[in-house]
Amino acid sequence: MNIIETFIIKITMKFTTLFLALAPTVSGFVAPQTSGRTFTLQATADENVNDTSSSPLSTRRDAFKTAFSGAALAGLTFLPSLSSPAFAEEGEIKNVVVAGATGQTGSRIFERLNAQSFITTGGVRNVAKATKSLKPKKDNLSRLDVVEDSVDTLANTLSGAGAEGLIIAVGFNPGKNLLRMSTACHEVDNVGTIKLIDAAKKAGVKKVVLVSSILTNGREWGQEESPGFVITNVFGNSLDEKIIAEKYLRSSGLDYTIVRPGGLKGTAPTGQLAVYGEDKLNSGEISRDLVADVCVAALNDAKTTNKVLEIIEDDGKPPQVFNGIVM
Repeated sequence: MNIIETFIIKITMKFTTLFLALAPTVSGFVAPQTSGRTFTLQATADENVNDTSSSPLSTRRDAFKTAFSGAALAGLTFLPSLSSPAFAEEGEIKNVVVAGATGQTGSRIFERLNAQSFITTGGVRNVAKATKSLKPKKDNLSRLDVVEDSVDTLANTLSGAGAEGLIIAVGFNPGKNLLRMSTACHEVDNVGTIKLIDAAKKAGVKKVVLVSSILTNGREWGQEESPGFVITNVFGNSLDEKIIAEKYLRSSGLDYTIVRPGGLKGTAPTGQLAVYGEDKLNSGEISRDLVADVCVAALNDAKTTNKVLEIIEDDGKPPQVFNGIVM
């Protein structure tokens, strides 16, 4: 490890320590803790779930039939429901492509879709390698590289898979080359994601779910000096790159849901799922399992149309992970 890499890691850990000292505890919600359930959404009394203005309400296991009722304490909450069958109505999305299916979150999404009534295709950079790391059904992996592939090539991949839905779970890997983080992040989280959005339009995709991050829009609501923003953005200016792709999706005319999780952890959920409106969270953590559940659920929920969902867990403890940094 060279001097620059050591310096970056030390600075990052110092910011992380500061963040943990300042991070607030988040109030909880009822949430699923086991697999094999369908979900419904419960809206709050103080936010209009049908608002599609410039600041719309922002609401990453089985596909679920939407039902809104009652009021929660704040935000929205996913509630277990055993009564709603998957694909209860015609027109619901069944054929889905997962871009970034070999990633830590993407693989969980791919796994859940495969286990349900979806026709699933995993979009991966290397099919042979992905076949070994994933457990695909026969012939349900396709090459998809948002950096190397053109919009036409990406569109052909989506069309060939018959994609009605697209879940974008791509993201650059800062660990591969610390000195190239900014370039890699720009190529994947910005330019590459935008190419995939264009390809989705060209291929006639009906719904796009984009996995992003809390604080992506932090500069716009006074969070650019907050510990969470500084810690995350030090990795390739990732938040500044992601917000460009988010805005592009929002202006694309596609039906979208943007899922902004807090700090990602690879372990099973330890707390209840809390879902908030847009630009509400500047701290918190969440299991990748719950992120995957939310992404799958959003495919066929009309109330998540053109919304931003900010999600974390409430386990009654201060965050021990922030954006992949395990403390």
